[in-house]
Amino acid sequence: MEQKTQPIIRRKSKPKPQRKYFQSDGIRLSYLDFHPEPVEVAKPILLVLHGHFGNARMFSRLGDWHVIGLDQRGHGWSEHVAAHEYSREKYVTDVATFIRKELGTHPVVVLGHSLGGVNAYQLAAWHPELVRALIVEDIGAVVKDDLSFANWLPERASRVSELKRSLLRLGLQGFDYFAESVCEDEDGWYFRFDTKGMAPSQERLNGDWWHDWLASDCPALLIHGEKSRILGREHADEMAGRRPNTKVVHMADCGHEVHDADPDGFYMKVRAFLEEIG
Repeated sequence: MEQKTQPIIRRKSKPKPQRKYFQSDGIRLSYLDFHPEPVEVAKPILLVLHGHFGNARMFSRLGDWHVIGLDQRGHGWSEHVAAHEYSREKYVTDVATFIRKELGTHPVVVLGHSLGGVNAYQLAAWHPELVRALIVEDIGAVVKDDLSFANWLPERASRVSELKRSLLRLGLQGFDYFAESVCEDEDGWYFRFDTKGMAPSQERLNGDWWHDWLASDCPALLIHGEKSRILGREHADEMAGRRPNTKVVHMADCGHEVHDADPDGFYMKVRAFLEEIG
């Protein structure tokens, strides 16, 4: 009796992210396209904006959608700028320019964490035609924080362990969050973000932004970490209660970086929201 051999199933490997560049306000900015190859059924674009110290890879796990991550000014492979150029207007202009230049002006879903979250909802307020929906991770309509410790981070180190110790000396335990931005060149190991630009960037992020939060009415999901030092539960509930088409989810046992503390739970909440808006 002749035995039938099972056909070999060749699975198409996931395409590698493609790094690209564009110009905004006279500076060179970088982004990663996590699905650069054309697909039979077009996937909706999910534009992700990292927080301070982050980069375009922060949300690379959200691979069910056409994820595009922007290295915002002073972060990742994008250029650093003078302290006064880390303004609200400059950050938001970069994102608006990116969508218009690189994405064909079609409205996209924008997910932002911390700094990226404010940039996202201010983009929706100032350029509503570019934003289909918002996902804001753990940042409020009123922001107050201090990143002056970044001024004490070393420019270079001979080992990664030295960078880690520098964070520990400043009382920072979460090295994994910063590790995404650690690189090496011929002069040693270093952080890709602008260490001297983080404090002035945060100073310009601080403020009362209720007007901008309430200025748009596209569908929005606010993800709050129950243990966050940045966003309190009462403030998160008020944000959802005052803005139309907005829902809030409270993630137990999570701090400010919900996507790191509970990646599976974060993914499920994002997925449910995107399915809900179609």
